[in-house]
Amino acid sequence: VKIEPCYVCGSPCYPGHGTMFVRNDAKCFRFCRSKCSKNFKMKRNPRKLKWTKAFRKAAGKEMTVDSTLAFEKRRHVPVVYDRDLVQATVAGMKRIAEVKARRERAFFKARMAAAKDGQMTNDSLEITRSGHLLTPGIQQPSEETKRAMSASQVLLAARAEKKR
Repeated sequence: VKIEPCYVCGSPCYPGHGTMFVRNDAKCFRFCRSKCSKNFKMKRNPRKLKWTKAFRKAAGKEMTVDSTLAFEKRRHVPVVYDRDLVQATVAGMKRIAEVKARRERAFFKARMAAAKDGQMTNDSLEITRSGHLLTPGIQQPSEETKRAMSASQVLLAARAEKKR
């Protein structure tokens, strides 16, 4: 049983599912669903389609360099069946899946922590620009908010100076 990745989105294509396009030079393109097949026929680049795995990897949203990804490589070496080897392989696959999930969570947390600073800057800029819309006296801003607002005012002044 061979589970091949979809040529467009990268999701697994199980036997009996999806379609296959075979070019004149005998290159096979496997598609998981008609959406992928249609996008391929329209000659769309998978790295530019935001819902594909290729886009997520190119945009830095998924891990691209990790030792656990090397285990997924296809090896074209026939191996004689050995029951102990199969049991060890299945146990190893479970362990690798756990390690990969843990690393992906850590990667996501690090990515979100880096984005949080930029989001805070954008929010404080928005408050500074639209501060006149806030009704005064309802809630006093905290010290952190006051610092963020003053920093954003400095940033806005620097941007205005740069434009001149």
